[in-house]
Amino acid sequence: MANEHIVALLLAERDKIDRAIEALQGTKRRGRPPKNPLAAAVAAPAKTASKRRGLSPAKRKAQSLRMKAYWEKRRKESSR
Repeated sequence: MANEHIVALLLAERDKIDRAIEALQGTKRRGRPPKNPLAAAVAAPAKTASKRRGLSPAKRKAQSLRMKAYWEKRRKESSR
């Protein structure tokens, strides 16, 4: 009986420490919790999102001309 009580106290203390760490880090996990509570502690750090590169105005214009030619060709083929 004493062992179960000690384990319960240790688990409660661990939960308090986990909440304190989350508060200090400022990042709270979102979404469905993992099935294994230890998996969250061992999980790999999140990857940083890579910045998407946009098209330059010249490339955008060239792409526009290519697509206009493509759709014009498709319209001609479908009208046959």
